[in-house]
Amino acid sequence: MSIVWDIWNTIHGIVTSADMITLGIGVVILLAAGFVMTGFDSLISTTVIAMVAFGLAGFVRAITIGGHKANEFATIDWHNFATLNGLTLLAYALTFAVGIAVVHLVRSVVMR
Repeated sequence: MSIVWDIWNTIHGIVTSADMITLGIGVVILLAAGFVMTGFDSLISTTVIAMVAFGLAGFVRAITIGGHKANEFATIDWHNFATLNGLTLLAYALTFAVGIAVVHLVRSVVMR
């Protein structure tokens, strides 16, 4: 049961420590992924693609709004990804998967 609390605390930390722009980008990507998903059998691949899109959107945001140089920030970003904790990656994956599944479920019920 301890691992469930660890995952929940990590998800809670991610959601509460992110700024509003990052959360907005995540919500837009979740909504888009939920709408384009063809069925629940493609949830894992849609989640992976959505997480890659979220990472790229964060990179573009840092380059455009943050004023970082692209080559320097790419190196820093890659290093941060390489040292990413597995629990954090699992928390992001579960958050994206549940969000995408909920959006797809609502879309499926409404479109019938």
